[in-house]
Amino acid sequence: MILSLEFGKVNEYIPPRMKILSSLTGKRLHNRGGSDLLSHASRLVSTSLRRFRTLDFVTAVTMPGPGPHFMYAMASGLCLTTTSDGRFSPHHTLIFTMNAFFGPDIGSFTEWLASLVAGPAVVSTVAGYIHHPILYILIFGYAFSSLYSKISSFLLTSRLLHSSNSRVPLTKMQCFLLISAGSFTHFFLDHLFEENGNTTMYRWILSTGWWNGRAPVNPDAVVVVGFLCVCLIGGFIYLNRASSSKPYQSMILVIFIASLYCLWCITQIHWFTPRRPAVGEEADLGVLVFLAMYFFLPYGLCIMSMYPEDPHSN
Repeated sequence: MILSLEFGKVNEYIPPRMKILSSLTGKRLHNRGGSDLLSHASRLVSTSLRRFRTLDFVTAVTMPGPGPHFMYAMASGLCLTTTSDGRFSPHHTLIFTMNAFFGPDIGSFTEWLASLVAGPAVVSTVAGYIHHPILYILIFGYAFSSLYSKISSFLLTSRLLHSSNSRVPLTKMQCFLLISAGSFTHFFLDHLFEENGNTTMYRWILSTGWWNGRAPVNPDAVVVVGFLCVCLIGGFIYLNRASSSKPYQSMILVIFIASLYCLWCITQIHWFTPRRPAVGEEADLGVLVFLAMYFFLPYGLCIMSMYPEDPHSN
């Protein structure tokens, strides 16, 4: 018997679904007859569904805000600092974090400035050029690398920010690499969570999968994919069988196998008419390209930024 329900205040057992309905509507359910209770529950469900539809409409163009961008980039930087024994210094983390959010989103500020002196078409074009993972680097990379290098020097000489294993500021090249890494990291979150998952990149990732019902079993795919996976695991074990590990050679192996894997997917998707399922129903081509560009590439650029060309920076 359901006696009463009001935001967690329960006198007797309340089914979980009824608790959810009450929390969504803010209404109190009293003991009723069976038909009255079902009728009231039906109205609550209809109201809740209308609210959810409205929520989907309102949040259709949302994107990650400052918090996720800052926290994801800073946490990544701190992990690199720990694993590199301080070579990825707080200066690296700060510049990487700033560009992971403020970098490409400077297009919004530029859009506002352009709106003061130009028409809507020009404003939209300017913002589109800046809010882009590669064009942002090409437009602002050199200027910002000089600026961040000077900021790093100021923070170091004024002792406002410690630099773990180095007593010299970051070079322009190091700052350029961190700016590039921050730009790609920014779009790692944007492509996943912007516009309710309806971005061009996300739709392309899904399009590389199989959507025409259940994917047929392709013996060629089983042999090729199985062979590549065995080569990856076997090659890794072979390279690291000695006491001294070989991370550089292992990474070359991963890149080589990933390239062959993507080449196989491309041939099955674009070279056959009708297209064939490359790896069953999986969207492996889109996933690998997305991870390579927006996940592994930024970390690779961060690692490269730990090794300056200037010998005095060691």
